[in-house]
Amino acid sequence: MKDLKILEKLTQYTVPELCDGMETFRVMDWQIKPWTGRCRIAGYALTVDVPAGEGGIIPDAIEAAEEGDVIVIGGKGDCSLSYWGDHRSLCARKKGVRAVIIDGAFRDLEGCEQEALPVFARALTCRSAAKAGEGAVNVPADCGGVTVCPGDIVIGDINGICVIRPEEAAAILKKTERKVRSQEYTRQEMERTGTVIPRVLKLPEE
Repeated sequence: MKDLKILEKLTQYTVPELCDGMETFRVMDWQIKPWTGRCRIAGYALTVDVPAGEGGIIPDAIEAAEEGDVIVIGGKGDCSLSYWGDHRSLCARKKGVRAVIIDGAFRDLEGCEQEALPVFARALTCRSAAKAGEGAVNVPADCGGVTVCPGDIVIGDINGICVIRPEEAAAILKKTERKVRSQEYTRQEMERTGTVIPRVLKLPEE
């Protein structure tokens, strides 16, 4: 069951901060970056696994999308053509999709910006992908070196993208919150003492 409240809690932190709370790092390749907007996104993965250069099944994912989903397209890193464009952004936004993440390229930058759906991708290009319909929706898909399973929580911002299993979210939030508090405590101690403290201090209660 999707918990939209946990998504709200996760978006209070940056991706680097959440990485500090992770035991197992699931971080996508640094080349997958936000192209439309710099907002922080969090949502449940609706995965699409396709052969390189094939995008005909992606509309099926949009039709299956629900409020709070992030469409994750395992495009095998192919940047010679586009898996996504402005019409798909329009339709995904109307379905309540929070973002699309593409291991490959997209097109129609101006139109995608107008639709205001965050698009994370490796590149921008103009040629459209093939439309044979090969691939599968809601199966494990490799995206940026991370195997993303349907229902995984995906968080992205200007720093990058990380993937969290739903059962890990509470523990990661707890560790992240503690690290952020430790950094704030260290900052306050620097101001109080006038001393530069390069290493983050432990909280007094620890």
